[in-house]
Amino acid sequence: MNLNYKLSEQDRSAVQEVIGETIRYCVPADLSLTGRRTKGYFVIGQDKWAYVEAGEVKESCLISEGHDYKVVPLVGNAILETTDELGKRIIVRISMEHIARFTYIAQILNYIATNSEIRIYNDEEELVCSNCGEKLIRGTRVCAKCMNKAAVLKRLFGISKSHWPMLALGLFILLVTSAVALLGPYFQKLLVNSSLQPPEGQDPSIPMFFLAIGGILFSLVAGELLNVSKGRVMATVSSTIAADLRKLVYEKIQNLSLGFLTSQRAGDLMNRVTSDTNRIRRLIQEVFTTAVYQVIMLIAITVLLLMTDWRLALIVLLPAPFVAYLQFMTWRVIVRRLFRKQWRIFDKANSYLHDVLSGIRVVKTFGKEQREIKRFREYNTEYAAASYRSEKVYSVLTPVSTYLLQITTYFVLLVGCNMILNGNLTLGELVQFTGYASMVFGPLAWLMNMPRWVADAAIAIDRIFSVIDEDPEIFDKETSISHSIHGHIQFKEVIFGYKSYEPVLKKINIEIQPGEMIGLVGHSGAGKSTLINLVSRFYDINEGQILIDGVDIRAIRQEELRSQIGVVLQETMLFRGSIMENIRYSKPDATMEEVIQAARVANAHEFIINLPDGYDTRLEENGNNLSGGERQRLTIARAVLHNPRILILDEATASLDIDTETAIQEALQRVTKNRTTIAIAHRLSTLRNADRLLVLDKGEVAEVGTHKELMEKQGIYYGLIMAQRNMTKTKVKAG
Repeated sequence: MNLNYKLSEQDRSAVQEVIGETIRYCVPADLSLTGRRTKGYFVIGQDKWAYVEAGEVKESCLISEGHDYKVVPLVGNAILETTDELGKRIIVRISMEHIARFTYIAQILNYIATNSEIRIYNDEEELVCSNCGEKLIRGTRVCAKCMNKAAVLKRLFGISKSHWPMLALGLFILLVTSAVALLGPYFQKLLVNSSLQPPEGQDPSIPMFFLAIGGILFSLVAGELLNVSKGRVMATVSSTIAADLRKLVYEKIQNLSLGFLTSQRAGDLMNRVTSDTNRIRRLIQEVFTTAVYQVIMLIAITVLLLMTDWRLALIVLLPAPFVAYLQFMTWRVIVRRLFRKQWRIFDKANSYLHDVLSGIRVVKTFGKEQREIKRFREYNTEYAAASYRSEKVYSVLTPVSTYLLQITTYFVLLVGCNMILNGNLTLGELVQFTGYASMVFGPLAWLMNMPRWVADAAIAIDRIFSVIDEDPEIFDKETSISHSIHGHIQFKEVIFGYKSYEPVLKKINIEIQPGEMIGLVGHSGAGKSTLINLVSRFYDINEGQILIDGVDIRAIRQEELRSQIGVVLQETMLFRGSIMENIRYSKPDATMEEVIQAARVANAHEFIINLPDGYDTRLEENGNNLSGGERQRLTIARAVLHNPRILILDEATASLDIDTETAIQEALQRVTKNRTTIAIAHRLSTLRNADRLLVLDKGEVAEVGTHKELMEKQGIYYGLIMAQRNMTKTKVKAG
């Protein structure tokens, strides 16, 4: 994100007179305190800030005179405020466009005010085009306006290299098809001149008549056969290329970091794999094929028209440049903007549909079917309206363009008949010419509509390559090693925030011994889940080190690291397939005996063998034909099957009843034996058997000790335990 905008010379001179030569940060402050649009800038120097507008510093102050700098969102705008000796003070007002930028600025001001090191990594991306300043389409990083469509299409051809032999065959068939199509008017001329209206001084020729009839039939039959062959070849090529792209995108998604994947809507990513690749398939199968054919036909027909009679050819071709310019300007000024809007609405509606269908159980639970029907109708109506606006332009433009092109036919007939009367042209030649003239309108009309189809596919190609080109935030180095984990974990001065201006964990120092069970306790948002995400290296820390057996986890190959860590989450995730396949997911080559042993450890074997099909029982989506406790026990069996050296339990029993939780707790006691375990539990009583408890508060380690030690201390942990006990008593009395 840009935190160093360039000032005009006038603004820079005015600012430097007030805050000094050094300008550390400069960002737009685009609203006055009264909400009026301005072109002001907020500038941070070595120890002062200033607000400059039109070459005049409106306000400035020492940064140390304030504290608790923060951005306060309002309705449609936000303010940057601070607290000084007189109370709260508004510094600047900004639009929502710059709210993330000023959140960085507020944190920087707090660091400077307290003489702390500035820990801002500024890794958040801009959502606008750096070239033209327009907002980017959601999910893409290239501006549709500034995108080089030729370069995008070149990339598509580059990835299609392995299919060039089939493409060459398709091109050859196109050339032959074009040649056969051009024979039709020639044989029509032979038919007229040989039998129907021979030129003066020539007798009708029966052999020539049958030759012309045969030629016309041949061109019709051969043309259809060639079209069938062309369609089959191009369908094969386009489907194969689309399949290759789907494979590339899906493989890339699997290799991308969790941070990127969680920042994207599942519906958007699904669109990349499905609808975007389907657009490209249509582009290759229909648009490119037809485009090549139409270009060949246009060039060949133009040459033949000029060879037949250049004067008549000029009459036919004269409106073409004007119509092409009309189409281009309409596309550039009107349709492109409408088309992009239509595309964005479609993407939004598709993502909404995915979200609702994925959460249909919640919709049914709250009886909100009619509400969701109404919302979908709104999306559907919005998309239909956008489609209508863009198509309405073409519904007017296409008939006008077609009329301008075809009206030349009447002038050709008028001039051609006059030439026949004067003896300068035969009737057969006029028939041939009008045949070619009618054939030229098809390529011209089709090529005028091609930009919209190409633009549609170009955006789809860009969206696909934006995923393929995405660099994972977490990656292995060439020097990354394999490491057999023993279970010793150490956090050294670890600082981490999903956004660097909002640190979630602050200078964490923890040491966990092999085989030790650690319970993580704290209020919601204290950083418990973040800490276990860092152990699995789903994110890289901003500062400090996380060591496993003395080795920095960033030096261990990700696959090696995660294959030795077992995770049991609160939200169970089971795949369609059998119970056996789901347990084997963590170790596909596991034997039947190993699977049964893992199920026994997880207290799952008994309920599995009581099912009609036992381990071969087919699971519905996410295992909905099992109870919550049964699903959880399967995930525990899956986690322990590959014998992880580190086990992470994230609220593994939070959503279960007491009896089911007791059964799972028994399983977990067996699972955690001789394994380094980090556990987060909703019911704090389940952590009593932990060797140590770590209490997190606002991203810092507040308390460390056993259950007994922390209860005697009567600190944060004691307060949490007492609050849960009081809540339980209240529920019992209410019951």
